[in-house]
Formats: sequence, structure tokens, C-alpha cells
Amino acid sequence: MKNAEKTRNAGAGGFSLIEVLVSVALLSVVSLGVAQLFAVATKANASSKGQTSTALLAVQKMEQLKALTWGFDQTGAALGLPASDTSTDLSAAEPTGGGSGLNPSPGDSLTADRNGYVDYLDDHGVWIGNGMAAAATARFVRRWSITPLPTNPNNTLVFQVRVMTAQHARLIEAAGNNAPAGRFGEETWLVSVKTRKAQ
Repeated sequence: MKNAEKTRNAGAGGFSLIEVLVSVALLSVVSLGVAQLFAVATKANASSKGQTSTALLAVQKMEQLKALTWGFDQTGAALGLPASDTSTDLSAAEPTGGGSGLNPSPGDSLTADRNGYVDYLDDHGVWIGNGMAAAATARFVRRWSITPLPTNPNNTLVFQVRVMTAQHARLIEAAGNNAPAGRFGEETWLVSVKTRKAQ
């Protein structure tokens, strides 16, 4: 009886080295899978944050464009004649005079920095400059175009706003005519129209 007890106790003494190694290997494989999931989630979260930022900045500029006067004069000697804002500068921190307003933009204003049709923003979407070259601290480049609608050029304008990271903007400019036609990365591209209406 004592021999049977000794045999039973010897078999229940613990794990063998092979069992421990197998357990550690399984735990390592599971841990690597979880770590990869965290890396993918972190990257997706950062991309979503960038996409949300560009969308908000694009909507902001589109609303500024839509707010400019584009209608018919309702008072004075010019009653009934077209009234258009052709002097507001939307590339400044706050809309000011001395700009191009709703004048048609250069044909490449969505793929290159053009005065009056571009501004630069930092990580928080705060305006930091305009002009032909982005500031070193610029995180986002916001470009827009204003084009008369071909079928009704006197009364309808097409607005396009394109917001992208400064890094993508440099890649697009470097590519020139070979730049991709669509949007890519953390980029938002909005299109809208505005038609003259009596106010």
C-alpha cells in the first residue's frame, strides 16, 4: 500500500520541462497575435483621426465659399443685376478684402499651391499661412477651386475643396502630370455648386 501511494504522489508532483516549454510557446504565439492587433488598431485610429480632421477642414472652407455673395442685387440702381463677391480673401486666417473672391481659379489650383486658393494649417487645424509654399510646421494643405459650370457659366459655380496632409501635397506636386486623379490617404475632396438666386 505504501508503494502505491509513493507512485501516485510521484506522478502528481508537477509539470515536466516539456509541458512548461509547450505552454510558454503557446502563450508567446497568442501574445504576438494580440500585439499585432494592437498595432493595427493604433494605425487605424491614427488614420481615422487624420481623415476626420481633413473632412472638418474641407467642410469649413466649403461653408466659407458658399457664404460669399453670388446672387442678384435687390436694392439701388443695380436692382436685378448680378451681384458677386470678387474681392474677399479666403486664404487669410479670417476672410478679408483684397482677395479673389468668387473669381475663377487657375486650372491646377487643386494640385498645386496657388495664391488666393490655398492655405496651410497645423495639427489642430489652426491657420498658419498661405501663399506658394507651406510653412515647415504645416500639417494640412487646403486647396480650393472655383469654376463656372459649362452649361450655365453666368449663374452657376462649381466649388471644389481638397484637404490633405502636407506630405501628400508634396508628393502630388512632385508627381506633376503623373499625380493620381483621385484622392488617397488622409485626404478629403468635396464638390458643391452654387447658383444665383434672388435674395
